[in-house]
Amino acid sequence: MTQKDVLDNVEKKMNASIVDARHKLAAVRTGRASLAMFDGVAVDYYGTMTPLSQVAKLSIPEPSLVVAQPFDPSTIGAIEKAILGADLGLNPANDGKLVRIPIPPLTEERRKQLVKKVHGMAEEAKTAIRHIRREANDELKRMEKDGDLSSDDARRTMDEVQKATDKHTGSIEDLSKNKEKELMEV
Repeated sequence: MTQKDVLDNVEKKMNASIVDARHKLAAVRTGRASLAMFDGVAVDYYGTMTPLSQVAKLSIPEPSLVVAQPFDPSTIGAIEKAILGADLGLNPANDGKLVRIPIPPLTEERRKQLVKKVHGMAEEAKTAIRHIRREANDELKRMEKDGDLSSDDARRTMDEVQKATDKHTGSIEDLSKNKEKELMEV
């Protein structure tokens, strides 16, 4: 493995961490309807936990309403139960054919809880990025010790790894701040 391989690997893994963080942050509920907030909802479908999107067609007919139309009408109760159990702060209602999920405006208290959750998710992502940095630095130190890399090259490459870490950590911060701003606007 060369120092270029190490840097490429670091960049690839850190970008994957940002994509993961972006996906997780998109699932945090704001005041308007979004299908991403149902990504983590699993329905007990004949004894198997199945993602909601695989047992029902989700749509947003208006900004504050999500409708789940089950592919199998007998699963309406399980869908309703799964949404209630997902701790999204939503109260689904079914009419026998559809599950209507009104998205109520967020209370100030709930907004603050969600902001804390966003900060926790951002910290997890930053920890993952720092872990990638540590692995890369360990690999560079091993290469230096084995004589595959001079100490100057190892130091220079470690500096580049740190720059990548700073850049990606800043991206996570930006994502977190944007989500917080989105949550706090009324």
